[in-house]
Formats: sequence, structure tokens, C-alpha cells
Amino acid sequence: MKEVGFDSVIGALNTSLNLRLANQNVISSNIANADTPGYKSKVMEFESALRDALGVGDIQSAEVTDSRHIRHNSENPIAPEIYENPNGIESLDGNTVDRSLEMEKLAENQILYDASAELLKRKLNMLKYAITEGGGNR
Repeated sequence: MKEVGFDSVIGALNTSLNLRLANQNVISSNIANADTPGYKSKVMEFESALRDALGVGDIQSAEVTDSRHIRHNSENPIAPEIYENPNGIESLDGNTVDRSLEMEKLAENQILYDASAELLKRKLNMLKYAITEGGGNR
């Protein structure tokens, strides 16, 4: 099992939370526009945006001094790709939002957001425990 430092894990979880929030906004926008004639539903490529933000699989990456490192690029803002859903079925008014599918995506995204938040909380608690030397009073 590879060990990963606190900073890289916390950075990765923070990035995941930010991308989940962006995805929630895209899905919420679709639901809000479900009755808008001509509206085309949007999708966000979460996994590829996370890979890009973390630099995973990036051939042009900076020098890696340890294979256990996860590079978190905090200098560049996260810009996930958002595009019209190519699988959307158009209704008579030209709208491609499937409200029930969007509600499923919303619930799944919320569960994954909560899981990332819980992992971040646990990592921070571990760091706090380490800093306070186990929490004992001496």
C-alpha cells in the first residue's frame, strides 16, 4: 500500500469537493430548466476534470521525485469541461432534460460529495491528533 502525505490527500479531497460542487450546479441547472423550451441538458466530465486537476496521467508533468506523490496544481483554477449532453432525447419543445435521470445524478453526486467531506474530516482529525500528541495532557 502506498503512503500519501497529508497535504496531497487533503488537496485531492478539496479538489474533489470543488468539482462535486460544480457538478451539483450543472445538474441543478438542468433540473431548473426542465420546462424551458429548447434547453439542452448539460453534463460535466467529473473524472477527467479530477484527473487533470491532480495531474494524474499527465505526461507533461513537472519532475516527479517520488512515485507516491500526487500532484495538486493549485496555481491553475479548476475548469471542468461542461458540454451539451449528446445522449439527451429531445422532447416536442426541443428540451433534452430527463428530470428523473437528473434527480438520480443529483442524489449520487450528493452522496459522493458527503463521502469526500467525511474523508477530509477524518484526515484533518488524524492531523489534529498527531499535532496534539494523541490528545493526552502532560
